[in-house]
Amino acid sequence: MRPPPAMTAARAAPTLAAAALALLWAGAGAAQELPVREVAPGVFVHEGAHEETAPGNGGDIANIGFVVGEDAVAVIDTGGSPAIGRRLRAAVESRTRKPVRYVVNTHMHPDHVFGNGAFPEAELVGHANLADALARRLETYKARLAEELGPEAAAGIGAPEVDVAVADRLRLDLGGRALEIQAFPTAHTNNDVTVLDPATGTLFTGDLLFVERVPAVDGSALGWLRAMDALAAQPAARVVPGHGPTLEGWPASLAAQRRYLDSLVTEVRQALKAGRGLSETVERAATAEGLGWALFETYHPRNVTAVYAELEWE
Repeated sequence: MRPPPAMTAARAAPTLAAAALALLWAGAGAAQELPVREVAPGVFVHEGAHEETAPGNGGDIANIGFVVGEDAVAVIDTGGSPAIGRRLRAAVESRTRKPVRYVVNTHMHPDHVFGNGAFPEAELVGHANLADALARRLETYKARLAEELGPEAAAGIGAPEVDVAVADRLRLDLGGRALEIQAFPTAHTNNDVTVLDPATGTLFTGDLLFVERVPAVDGSALGWLRAMDALAAQPAARVVPGHGPTLEGWPASLAAQRRYLDSLVTEVRQALKAGRGLSETVERAATAEGLGWALFETYHPRNVTAVYAELEWE
């Protein structure tokens, strides 16, 4: 027996209200996608801010992106917090229904890897030293993120399990498109890799290249200069640095960074030869290179300290 119209309406109202509420909950819980730019066919990049991690940017301070093949997607770096990783995933899903098969971490710094958890189904690809390097600093990195963004920001970040460790070179098949991964000896860190998409000539350098933001030495300045020689030989049409805008005209894009690192090494050597101590060297070495570099006052003293320690006993 069919209920009278009044009963049908009474039953329908709560159902419609529940459906509307569910939609609101879904909208509230969905991550707002990161803005990305298609720098070449199937290659998408999001540029982070030239800032330190802070509540205003949520850890969105590094360049991250993804490449879409015929069968699958590779994500290159995932951002500086789980929330950024979720927003990157939303950007991927708004542009393709293909699965994310790989996440490539270009190195272990938290602004590039703390969004990994947003892609649990993907194989994690990185340098053969990546897992150990990140494990050694993970608790320090998490504590710093909690201080910067609040304890909830670091929740759920676990030790990395690298599925594909790269000691030299590796090709990742996305279906009709293969990415070339190259591992480097100690340079910016001891676990740097690059990602080349030969189909478009797009090279993701990770932090082996900084543009506009001052380079940060966390490995070896001498090794980094050698790595730049190898980088320059890559057959790229455009480069996506770890920080800064995507550039054409490779390898001319290396010039400013090379000049800074060359000056840093040269002037620290001169200070050591003259018998100057660390504090005086920090005050004086390569300060003329500060013009035009974002965050110079934050990172340059650390760079001088690192290079002083590297060159002191050479």
